[in-house]
Amino acid sequence: MDGVFVYGVVTTGIYCRPSCPARTPKPENVRYFANTELAREASYRPCKRCKPDQVGTELSRLTEVAEHIRSHPDQRLALSDLARRAQMSSSHFQRRFVAHFGISPRQLQESVRMQRMKTALRAGSAVTEAGLDAGFGSSSRLYEPPGRRLGMSPRAYSRGGKGERIAYAIRHSGIGMLLMAATSKGVCSALLGEDEAMLLRQLREEFPQAEIVLSQAQQSAQLDLWIDALNAHLSEGSPSPDLPLDLRGTAFQIKVWRFLLGIPSGKAVSYSEVAAGVGNPQAVRAAASACAANRLAVLVPCHRVLRADGGLGGYRWGLERKRTLLQLERQR
Repeated sequence: MDGVFVYGVVTTGIYCRPSCPARTPKPENVRYFANTELAREASYRPCKRCKPDQVGTELSRLTEVAEHIRSHPDQRLALSDLARRAQMSSSHFQRRFVAHFGISPRQLQESVRMQRMKTALRAGSAVTEAGLDAGFGSSSRLYEPPGRRLGMSPRAYSRGGKGERIAYAIRHSGIGMLLMAATSKGVCSALLGEDEAMLLRQLREEFPQAEIVLSQAQQSAQLDLWIDALNAHLSEGSPSPDLPLDLRGTAFQIKVWRFLLGIPSGKAVSYSEVAAGVGNPQAVRAAASACAANRLAVLVPCHRVLRADGGLGGYRWGLERKRTLLQLERQR
C-alpha cells in the first residue's frame, strides 16, 4: 500500500509509509492520511527510516534503472552500480526492484538479451553470433541449463523450431473454436478463436519450421482424448481435465500460472491477490501481464482473475468469452 496512504504516530509526531520497518505503534496512537501533504499539514514530520516523501521518486529512480538495463543488454551491469544509480544500497535496491517489477534486474536483462537473440535468429544469424551480439558472454551460456530460455535448443529455435514436433487438434467448443497443441512434455498451447486458419497461423508464428502435425488417432491418440476432455468441460460442464502442461515463460510468469492453477472453479481473485499469492504484493501490473501472456486458455484459468473493483479486466480471447466462462463455472 506504499503510495496509497501514510500514517502518523501521535506519540512521536512522525508519519511513515505502510511498509516502514519501525516497531508497529499502538492502534490508538495511529492517524491515517491520504497523502504526505495532509500529514505535514497536521504537523507530522517524515520518518527518517522509511522516507515516505520519496515513494514517488523511488519508483521513478527504479524505472530509470530498468530503462538503463533495457538499453544495455550487452553490458555487464553490476548490482552495486545499478543500486548506486537508484541511490540505494544493493540489498535494498534488489528488494524494491523485485517488489515493483516482479523480476530481478538480472532476469530483466536476460529477458531483453533473449528477445534480441530470438530476433537475430529469426533473421538468419548464426547461433554463436546472435548470442554474443545479444550480450551472452559465450555460446555455452545459451545451453545452461538446457532449454531453460527457449524450451528447445538455440540451434533448433534458429531453424524456426526445426526438429521440434508439435501435434495439434481443433474442435468446436461452447465458446468458439478451440486449438490444442502439445510437445512431448505436454500441452504447450490452447487457443480460442473464431477461425481455424487464424488459430493455426498463431501456432506457426513462433516456430515456423517446426513439424506441426494434425493429430490422428494412430499417431497421437492421447491428444485427441485431451482436447475432447477440455471441449466436454467447456460445452457440457464436465470436470476440468488434469493434463500435463508444458509451461514456457519467465520465472515470474510460471509462478503466476502455477498460482492460477490452484484457484477453484467458480471462484475469482483480484490481480493484487495474485501478486500477493506469488510473494510480490506490489507486482500487480507484472501479475496482470503474466495473465495476459498465458497461452493455455482455460487450462491455466486466467479468466478467474478480476480487477479489484470486480470488473472483468482484460482477457486474451475476448471479454465476452471471459464473462461466459465465469457464468458457466458459477452456475455449476
